[in-house]
Amino acid sequence: MKRKSRLAAWLLAAGLGTLAASSSAARAEDSAAALAGKTCGTLESRVAEISGSGPVFLRSYDSSFGVGQTSELPLREAAFTYDNALAVIALVACGKTEPALRIGESLLSAATLDRARRQGRLRNTYRAGAQTQKPIPPNGWWDVTANRWFEDAYQVGSATGNVAWAGLALMTLGDATGEERFRNGAAELARWVVANTADPRGPGGFNGGLQGFDDKPQALTWKATEHNTDLVALFGWLERSGTAGDWAGPEKAARGFLDRMWADGGGHFPTGTAPDGVTVNRATSGLDAQLWPLLLRGAPESWRAALDYAEKAHGVDGGFDFNDDRDGMWVEGTAQAALVYRLLGRSDDAQRLLAEVGKEVSRGGHVWATREDSITTGLAIGPDSTTDDFRYYRRPHLAVTAWTVLAAVGWNPFTGERVK
Repeated sequence: MKRKSRLAAWLLAAGLGTLAASSSAARAEDSAAALAGKTCGTLESRVAEISGSGPVFLRSYDSSFGVGQTSELPLREAAFTYDNALAVIALVACGKTEPALRIGESLLSAATLDRARRQGRLRNTYRAGAQTQKPIPPNGWWDVTANRWFEDAYQVGSATGNVAWAGLALMTLGDATGEERFRNGAAELARWVVANTADPRGPGGFNGGLQGFDDKPQALTWKATEHNTDLVALFGWLERSGTAGDWAGPEKAARGFLDRMWADGGGHFPTGTAPDGVTVNRATSGLDAQLWPLLLRGAPESWRAALDYAEKAHGVDGGFDFNDDRDGMWVEGTAQAALVYRLLGRSDDAQRLLAEVGKEVSRGGHVWATREDSITTGLAIGPDSTTDDFRYYRRPHLAVTAWTVLAAVGWNPFTGERVK
């Protein structure tokens, strides 16, 4: 009898343990769904706030409910291309195609006609709001003190990664709507990248793009692992979709760059090269360079070691830092890591990170960029910087909100597919 009683007790306990585990998993899924609903709603509402039904760009730095307002004129109405491309993808992932189309129409218009009359040239930053001009002008601002109009050398430039992300957004809309014009717009962007940034030196691949004003554009001759990862995704998607053009060759070049970086990194991805386009940059480490390659179709299983490296080199309390000095939590990168965990079947780790990201939703609904007041990146703002002066600050941010959506919903922006 005692043996039977002990067995019955064990079976009961095991059953309760299974029920508890199932209940915990259900609560985690409910929490992720709630976070997705909140952040999807935020993106949808920001589009709806811009009257009419025409093309729009969204502010990168939210200022709702009196939080997040920046006093920096170059940023106050800035709509960064990367941020808006992510918003398009996130809205499609939310099932909100109509607001995604309003932003996508702006990206398509900008990709089709630039003020320099170059088809496929896309600027890093535009002005937020309804887009009624053609060509759409880059961001600028009136300085009352100087009594003149200003533009920023980075904002009017064309970073390769930003162009690629706009292409991914247009491909996402092409799949969501079945309209070829979006895929054709993505192809125009891809052609611009191939014509203007291909660099066979050293590991090959594609360089950083252009910076500076139209009369004196400056080539960014360094190459980024992040940018070339974006391009593998874009070229591969164009090839799979049958969009007219030679995409297999450029995809191979970008992928070859990643393979060289992986070989040189010894278990992780270096951030890219120095400005000579050849020398591997070992001065700092970037979280996105470790995570994004894992989202690619056909990513080798060996690359998963980059996630192990990221956990050791970038891991901080609650999530991940951008670089390896681990001086604070980069919320955007933490959301990216949650998505990678989901893709790799590590759902508990994904839910743990999403719970931390969920703590960083501002009153206005956007997600804060950092947990601390500011964190370093180890990167320079531009080619004329002499120090690693690029930092992330605790401000409610569009891209962070979009990545939170992607992680909470489980959507791979490089393939346009859901993950488990």
